[in-house]
Amino acid sequence: MAFSESVIRSQIPINCNLCETEKNIKWKCLTCGVLMCSTCKDKIHLRIGKDHKVVDIKSVGLPGRDLDFTNIKCQDHSEQSFCHFCTNCDKLVCPTCVAKVHKKHYLIEISDAYNLKIERLKNGKSKLQKEKNEITMTKNQANLIHDAENSNYAKVSTDILNHEKSLKEAVEKHIAKLRNDVDQNHKACTKANEETMNAFSKKRKQIEEKYRDVQDFINTTDIPKFFKEVCQMVRSTEMSVPKPEISRKTTLQFLPGEITQSNIGVLQSVDIPLPEVKVSLRVVNQYQTNLSLVGDLSLCPDDSLWIACDPDVVLQKVKPKGTKLKTISNFNITVFDMAITPSDDLLIKVKGKSRLQMMSSTTGKVTDSVYDINPFIATAIHITSGGQVIVGGEDYDNRRRAVFVFNMNGNHEVVYEHNKHNQPIFSSPWKITTTSNGYIHVADFDPGEGSGKVVVLGRGGDVINIYKGDTDINKKVPFRPVGIVTTPRDNLVVVDLDTDTLHILNNSGQLITYIKTTDNGIKRPYSLAFTPTGQLYIGCTKQEGSTAKEAKLYKVNISGC
Repeated sequence: MAFSESVIRSQIPINCNLCETEKNIKWKCLTCGVLMCSTCKDKIHLRIGKDHKVVDIKSVGLPGRDLDFTNIKCQDHSEQSFCHFCTNCDKLVCPTCVAKVHKKHYLIEISDAYNLKIERLKNGKSKLQKEKNEITMTKNQANLIHDAENSNYAKVSTDILNHEKSLKEAVEKHIAKLRNDVDQNHKACTKANEETMNAFSKKRKQIEEKYRDVQDFINTTDIPKFFKEVCQMVRSTEMSVPKPEISRKTTLQFLPGEITQSNIGVLQSVDIPLPEVKVSLRVVNQYQTNLSLVGDLSLCPDDSLWIACDPDVVLQKVKPKGTKLKTISNFNITVFDMAITPSDDLLIKVKGKSRLQMMSSTTGKVTDSVYDINPFIATAIHITSGGQVIVGGEDYDNRRRAVFVFNMNGNHEVVYEHNKHNQPIFSSPWKITTTSNGYIHVADFDPGEGSGKVVVLGRGGDVINIYKGDTDINKKVPFRPVGIVTTPRDNLVVVDLDTDTLHILNNSGQLITYIKTTDNGIKRPYSLAFTPTGQLYIGCTKQEGSTAKEAKLYKVNISGC
């Protein structure tokens, strides 16, 4: 426990070790162990201990403050201590190691390597926190369905009872059968819901245990053990815990029939009506860019942002600072879509290429990835929480459009091109996202056609739904989906550029509600990205007819979706 906490919680006050009267202790000398007030530090201790290390009492005991990186013995050369960290081999090295094996490798200070590993662990911890939040929100949604099922069960039972009273003695046997069917169905629903709740609790417990292990490991001061086990610990944070699915989303409804023995009534499955969703949006920050378009957004674990603008042939990495964007790096590359990999590198789709490119997060070097859809040209990229890479593409010569699902080794797992009637599914796959039920959602827009749609693909390749906009919103202006993202509650936000509208869809692609961004001063929205805390970045394009590079970026709070 930090000494500052001991001072706060102690029953017996501790006086300054020098004047022995002042109780307001502010400083501690790490060299001689003296606790002192501010007056004694300045007037006494500085005179007798000029070279001593004095720290604020609040910082005493914090992990990583006084770690010793100078006396870590090499396991291979016991007479030597480690002096550097080899990034090529991901290990500590002593002078003899360097001379024998690592002479031409890239070496960094041990403290720098420690800080990099700590940052990697913190990023992993943030990922675990995000997964825990997602499970909690999905569990809440399951509770809503469970409550709605119970409410509907009561309603159906009452309807059946009232109908039974209106029937003659001849139909009582059939009514009894119906009631029994409802009871059995409800028992099955209750059992399924209980199993789902238990699965959520189990998965949450697994994540929390992993979270605590990572936190304990970050706080360790045993440096040899740290570097011995850190890679295994990092890998454990990068392995996602599979989230349970809500397997049942239908219930029974009683439909009264004519009062005849052959047609008393039937039970049929209907979607459970969930509470009406009320969505609101509030601007937190507005940022001015030097670009004509915030065409693509990707959020890094350290809260920095990748912004791509293909008209300006620019890819930027920026960090929001207050109300301004600090440019970290700038590349002259035409990027049409991108995604952050589990290793924090940037997977990008560049102009005219079938193979995706990979940009290193540490060096900025661009290399070929293992993801190739030749003879198609890549048009869209998405990386799932499980590490699958989904790529949209077009074969212009043969007028073919498809969506490819790759595993992490670059092998095709599924290709979506035609529906069950052998008709083409897509016009031009523009943007892609996924939801926890395994559905793939493709914003499909062909500029030549002037309108677009959101295509929802099921696990088996079936087209689950096609959303072509709303009859009121798009009565005069066609639906033009240029951006799509999954919300923390597993719904979708779709950008309809020409109407300044965000369409909020459920994970089956059905409209829940919508938001007019102009009501909040946001014009020409184009790209989207959620932060781990649930805030939404909205990138915009310049106003029609404008030649100035004045595209804006907004950070907003969006609730209810």
